[in-house]
Formats: sequence, structure tokens, C-alpha cells
Amino acid sequence: MLSVAACIVLLVLLIVWAKVNPFLAFLLVSVLAGWLLGIPLIKIGQSIQKGVGDTLGSLVLIIALGAMLGKLVAESGAAQKIASVMMGLFGEKYIHWGLVCTGFIIGIPLFYGVGFVLMVPLIFSVVYQYRLPAVAIGLPMLASLSVAHGFLPPHPSPAALVGQFHGDMGLTLVYGLIIAVPTIILAGPVYALTLKGIHSEPLVTFQASFIPEEELPSGFSSFFTSLLPVGLLTLTTLSHFYPGNPFEGVLGFIGDPTIVMLISVIVATFTLGISRGKSMTGVMKTYETAVKDIAMIVLISGGAGALKQVLTDSGLSTEIASQLQSLEMPPLFLGWLIAAIIRVCIGSATVAGLTAAGIIAPLMTQQAINPNLMVLSIGAGSLMFSHVNDPGFWMFKEYFNLSVKDTIRSWSMMETLVAIVGLVGVLLLNQII
Repeated sequence: MLSVAACIVLLVLLIVWAKVNPFLAFLLVSVLAGWLLGIPLIKIGQSIQKGVGDTLGSLVLIIALGAMLGKLVAESGAAQKIASVMMGLFGEKYIHWGLVCTGFIIGIPLFYGVGFVLMVPLIFSVVYQYRLPAVAIGLPMLASLSVAHGFLPPHPSPAALVGQFHGDMGLTLVYGLIIAVPTIILAGPVYALTLKGIHSEPLVTFQASFIPEEELPSGFSSFFTSLLPVGLLTLTTLSHFYPGNPFEGVLGFIGDPTIVMLISVIVATFTLGISRGKSMTGVMKTYETAVKDIAMIVLISGGAGALKQVLTDSGLSTEIASQLQSLEMPPLFLGWLIAAIIRVCIGSATVAGLTAAGIIAPLMTQQAINPNLMVLSIGAGSLMFSHVNDPGFWMFKEYFNLSVKDTIRSWSMMETLVAIVGLVGVLLLNQII
């Protein structure tokens, strides 16, 4: 246990203090952990390779296809069209609710970093047009992006955790949506009411440069394409409650997460690409760029899998499980707490989620724990209190041109609320199901 604790501390120091890339840090710590835990030197490399392979085997296709879909949604103007439609529906009086819904819808297919950069100019355009407080209007939309990133597949961390815990991608998505709605409302529009006094003058550099309205895809194409993965996963998940239906085989095939994402990308290629005059070559270039953008996320996920496998192969996983069982804490809370501590120390939600999963995994095989709820519990913990070691903290500060104090009061507290409300939602849902 001391060896594991030392390795986790070293992982934190390598990433935060020494500025080592998280993927390399995971590999170095995995080698050290294997040696300290008594794995024969000749087998340490084999454990690392198996951990990387097992993790990425079920994950890389989902992440890559999700990145392709998100990139095309952004570049085609579909995200901008969704925002325009939502603004029209909600009007000026309830414009913050329109931004929340827009952020959540767009946040499902888009990775967090892409969604952030895409949404901030939309926020500023609304702020300038209606002369509204930037932080109070913008934070609810970013809260919805954050919740989608931490709770909902096909985002990297929840998708990886579903694979590690042998959960059901569709059920995790359904449970995640149930918990996400109240979490977004409380951490977004409700908390934002306390932030109207924060003065913010967003930098002119970040004002939006929009695609002309006549060049945008239709509202139907934009919404349909962005939400298609959610629709397919939800449909196939609901079909599980009606066994023996005549479409069970087809729905079982379509319900595989990789097939869902593949179908979504194929549809997007035509609805947001070919049908709007783009060449197949141009669409494929967009997809190539998308894969390059997420290459490091894939590698970090594989590195976390390597550390998990080393802990398993050393036999220490059984010891960890017994030690964790001795703690008088509900397992779902324990998973949340481990993820939250790592998040505060390291800053990366993805790294926090994947590392916590490796630590909590042995417990999953020894107790009757709902794997889908554990995914959401760890996902909520991985969003806890973003501060100065999180790039997202500095992006929010610089884009909104705030002091560190006001950034903590707004951004950091919003992320903390997301983590806490998300945990409460998981524990309540656990009582029901």
C-alpha cells in the first residue's frame, strides 16, 4: 500500500511539478510500480503492453469516431445553427436557459476543449448584443459542457470507465442524462444568480467570427446529426426491457457503442458534408484533423490502463480491495472521493477518472456495485474544484478577463457544485434502482 501511495504521489509530482506529459508519467510510474511490487523485470513490459492494449481495444474506436463527429459538427456550422435556434426559442428574457440547452446539446458530440473554444464566442456575441453580465450568462453554458464531459459517453473518461467496469454504455448514458439535468440547473443558472456582480470585459480578440446564416446547415440536420448517438443508444437500451421483440438482433447490433458512432459519422458525412456541397476529400481532411487533435487523450487513457494492469498483475489489487472494504464508506462515495482527491492534486479530469478507476476496480469484482453508477460517481468526482493546476481554469480566466479571485469564485465553485450535486444524484439513483 505504501508503494502504491508513493507511486500516486510521484505521478502527481511528475505531471504538476516536473511538467512531464501525463502519458509518459503513467508509463514511468507503471514501470516503477511493477518493480516495487515484485513483478519480475522481464514481465513488467508485458503487463504494460497488456494494460494499454486492453484499455484502448474497447476505447480507441469510440474516441476517434466521436472526435470526427464533433469536428464536423463544429466546422459545418451545425453548432452555430443549434445556438441560433435555441436563442430564438427562449428569447432575451430566458436567454441563459437557451445557452444552457445549447451547451448541453453541443457538448454531447463535442470534446470539452473543442466545445469550450466554440461556445465562448457565442456567449460573447450574446453578451455584447444584449449588454448582459458575461460571467453570469456564460457560466451556465460551460457548466453544461462540463457535465457532458464528465458524465456522458462517448467522452473519453466515462467511455473508458464503462469498458473497465464492464458496464453498459447505453444505461450509463441514460442514468447520466437523469443526473445531468438537475446538476446543470443547480451548478449553472441557479448558482449564476450569485455572480451578477462580477465585472468582466471579455477580450475583443475572442469576439465571434460567425458563418453567414445562409451558409449554415438546416436546424433539422444540425439537431438530428448531433443527437443521433444519444438517440441510438437510448433506443437500444430501452429495447432491453422488452426481450424477445422481433428487432432484438438488429437493435443489439446497432446498440454496440462502436457501431453507434460509426453510423453517426456516416450520417454526418452526408447531412453536414456531401449534401452541403463539400467534397468527400474535404470531409475526410476534417476527420484526419480531428484524430490528430485527440491522439494524446488516447495515449493518456492507454497509460492509465498500463498502471491498472501492473496493480492487477502484482497481486496488490486484492490487497487494495480488502483495505478499501475495511473503510466504512459506501463504495460509490469512495470512488468519488478518490477521483476528487486526484483531480484536486493533478488538475486533469480525465487522468483523475482513469486513475481512480484503476484503484477502485478490484472492489468492483468483490461487491455487488452497479458499474454504471460507479462510472458516474467517479466522473462526478473527477470534476471537483478546478483550480490553478487545471488548464480549463486559465482558459476561463483569460477568455473572460477575470482576476484569479473571481475565477475561483465563479469557475472553481461551479465545478465543485457539479461534483457534489452529481454525487448526490448518483446516491439517490442507487436507492431507486
